[in-house]
Amino acid sequence: MTTGQIIRWSTAGAVAGVAAVAAVASCEHAYALVRAHGETGWIGRLVPPTVDGLIYASSMVLLDSARREAPVPALARWLPGLGIAATLAANVAHGLGHGPACAAVAAWPAVALAGSYELFMTIIRGARQPDGRVSGAGHVPGAVSGTDPLRAQAAEVFAAGVAAGRLPSIRAIRSRPRVGQPRARQVRAYLAALADG
Repeated sequence: MTTGQIIRWSTAGAVAGVAAVAAVASCEHAYALVRAHGETGWIGRLVPPTVDGLIYASSMVLLDSARREAPVPALARWLPGLGIAATLAANVAHGLGHGPACAAVAAWPAVALAGSYELFMTIIRGARQPDGRVSGAGHVPGAVSGTDPLRAQAAEVFAAGVAAGRLPSIRAIRSRPRVGQPRARQVRAYLAALADG
């Protein structure tokens, strides 16, 4: 196991641990709040997990998009924020009855979850590895596993130069496949890795 894999797996474990603690704490706080406002029994118990379930489902879509370097669906961009805001509000409301300090303590699990998850996403985004090699002008066999058409297109367009060890400029990448600056930088990094390979 490489150092990068150890970092990613240990971070994933830490995020999972924080998520478990945050889910238990926020579900208990939300249940107390739901019960205080008249919803009891099994319905009262089922409402709180819907908030954490929403956060989990939308977070997995974000993670999958980052892993595949695919565009993030618009719904998945704002649903985690909505879920975090809901669980934060429920936790704060639960703690406010005991004063501002208790409200801050009750809110902490949701804040820790959001922060640790975002750190994990940063590691995932930084861990993207190119998955092919240049093996001759004009052709890049196995350059992309079908997950990123832009990489495949750029690898074909610039194959001769990359095979000769000449990388295209960011401007050239932006003008040929017609992409923005951040995406052009990602493609250039991919082409550089192909040239090194």
